[in-house]
Amino acid sequence: MRRHLLSLLALGLTACASQAPKQAGGPIDTTPLSLIPMPAQLTRVPGHVRIDAKTPIVVAPGDAAARRVAAQLQGWIRLARGFAPSIVEGKPGQGITLLTTSSVKGHEAYTLDVDGKGVRIAANDETGLFYGAVTYWQLLTDPASQNGVPGVHIVDAPRFAWRGLMLDSSRHFQSVHEIENLIDQMAMHKLNVFHWHLTDDQGWRLQIDKYPKLTQVGSCRTAVGVDRASGDTYCGFYTKDDAKQIVAYAAERHITVVPEIEMPGHAQAAVASYPAYGASKGRLAVSSDWGVNTALYNTDDATFVFLQDVLDEVMAIFPSPYIHVGGDEAAKDEWVRSRAVQARMKSLGITDEEKMQGWFIARIGDYLDQHGRRLIGWDEILDGKVPASATVMSWRGTDGAIKAANAGHDVVLAPSPTLYLDRLQSNLPDEPPGRPSSETLKTVYDFDPVPPGIAADKASHVLGAEATVFTEHMQDWYRIQHAVFPRIAALAERTWSPRADWNGFVARLPVEMARYRSAGIVPADSAFAVAIAVAPQGKDAARVTLSNQTGYGTLRYTTDGSTPTPQSAAYTGPFDVSLPTTVKANAFDAGFGLAGVRESTIDATSLLHRSAVQLQTCTDDLPLRIEAPEMVGGVRPLYQADIMNTCWIWKGVPLDGLYGAAITVDRLPYNYALWTSAKNIVARRARSRAGEIEIHQDTCDGPKLATLDLGKAHDGRATLQGVLPKREGTHDLCFVITGKPGPKQMWVIGDIQLR
Repeated sequence: MRRHLLSLLALGLTACASQAPKQAGGPIDTTPLSLIPMPAQLTRVPGHVRIDAKTPIVVAPGDAAARRVAAQLQGWIRLARGFAPSIVEGKPGQGITLLTTSSVKGHEAYTLDVDGKGVRIAANDETGLFYGAVTYWQLLTDPASQNGVPGVHIVDAPRFAWRGLMLDSSRHFQSVHEIENLIDQMAMHKLNVFHWHLTDDQGWRLQIDKYPKLTQVGSCRTAVGVDRASGDTYCGFYTKDDAKQIVAYAAERHITVVPEIEMPGHAQAAVASYPAYGASKGRLAVSSDWGVNTALYNTDDATFVFLQDVLDEVMAIFPSPYIHVGGDEAAKDEWVRSRAVQARMKSLGITDEEKMQGWFIARIGDYLDQHGRRLIGWDEILDGKVPASATVMSWRGTDGAIKAANAGHDVVLAPSPTLYLDRLQSNLPDEPPGRPSSETLKTVYDFDPVPPGIAADKASHVLGAEATVFTEHMQDWYRIQHAVFPRIAALAERTWSPRADWNGFVARLPVEMARYRSAGIVPADSAFAVAIAVAPQGKDAARVTLSNQTGYGTLRYTTDGSTPTPQSAAYTGPFDVSLPTTVKANAFDAGFGLAGVRESTIDATSLLHRSAVQLQTCTDDLPLRIEAPEMVGGVRPLYQADIMNTCWIWKGVPLDGLYGAAITVDRLPYNYALWTSAKNIVARRARSRAGEIEIHQDTCDGPKLATLDLGKAHDGRATLQGVLPKREGTHDLCFVITGKPGPKQMWVIGDIQLR
């Protein structure tokens, strides 16, 4: 896949680079252009314009903004073409002209013309020039430009002012280089806000000089699960110089870094560092549990001095007009139990803890206002009185945005689950760990940042939207890439372009995927990957159904073990194979593979096998795809379980005759802070201390077919054997684990093999 798409991209680049400069002329080229996001207005004009090493980039004398963008464009062309055009001062002429002019209206707006006069990018500010240069670079790296960039007239400006991506560096830590890599790609998608989640229960990641324990203590937690691969503790923080470097790097790419310092909840790392500022009298450790921890800041004046001191240092690092203060998931248990907090509420005339949070956030908002900054927080800040200048980021669906905008607050849409990129993007068995709710590429693309409940005269309060990358299940840069790309492209188009065009977007995406790979990014191919579904057809045959998520491309397959090519059989509908057979499949467009090849070996054994990720969980209270902490055969197994209910269903099992069952089980860490949801964990009566696996027919309350003793598995991965009584016909099977998951460990099913 990578080789094919890079060859396609290289074909266009090499053909362009081998030509001397040539003016546009002749008929209008109607080849589709692979631009993401699509410009607001694009008109095709006749001819093509080629560039080579002699083609200059022209800027007006003294136009410093144009010269800076010219240097960036020069670097992009060097990487794409292998030569660097010279930058010269002069009047527009043959070559690539960058011009700052008041004739182009609007911040971030630009015009781009490719015609008989050469290439001209014009804007009234540096940001507009930068985005015009990005569009031209996309044209240069489009295979449609193999005869030169086609003639175009583009008039472009963004639909929304806030086009953001949030990265959680608290749960898992990323290097400065990795963050800069992400910022590079944000810029090439015309995203302009990097929301940096720097503090949470699981880690404080920013150096604060006045309070050194925030990083000495708060940046390390006890390692649990996969994190133990790096040692007994999981640590990391950014120095002030690191943060300033990222801010400067982003600014050069016209991206604002908005820091998030969580309060009053998600404060356990801070309170573990400085217990006096917590609402609980007990001493806490930095949390190793995902979920809703209950540590809160105190509400006394000393705590506000602490927070204001922290914010002073944050504001000195981050020039952003916005400072994000979190405000979400602040469990009020500690405030309810605290005599000091209750006394403060009484003195203020505040009658409940939610309004107390509003007072808390409002006080911080006033402080930020006094320093020329604006408070932004998650939609829970609406539960109390907040400053009129506060901006609301809506994550609990879109209701918060509707309420806030109609009340006159600016809003940014970041709704869960739609724009939460920790949600998996397909149900393919090779998807990595995460929350398996399948927020697909199309789900993201179909999201409109202006919910219908916002009054027409309040729609201007919608600043835009952002996707969030919460990293509980993304411990490395590879996992982040898989989660972000290419869904970032869908977000970019819906926040920039005035119109949605799903079919056009999907057709443009293969070239964008090639751009990712040429930049060293490994994107998810879930949108194009072929799913292979198999159903038995008697004893010696099976029926195979192929599909892919987008329906784009021609599906081709082989049954002889060979790799599919553009000449392989095209899929036209379900087909039968004899056993044993290996089916391999891919989607193709213009003769190139769109994804990695998927395969399925089909035999009598595989038809009676299911892995955990192929089974259905009985409930969807809190399903997760979880990675085992220990390696098996050089890889970590993946399990899928509802952590509130250890129960799985295998639909439609042919049970004619007598069957044995071999079930692989594993015991995983149970590091989940569930707060009030803990009462909903399903507990089943166990006959032994270790518990059992029960197999039921048809439903989970149906006849019990077998019981397997988990005591035989001891404390780790094992395969348990059982025998099912003789049955006839096809039945659903329900597999339940008795006992109760937690508090520190849980049993999960890995694989089920019937024989």
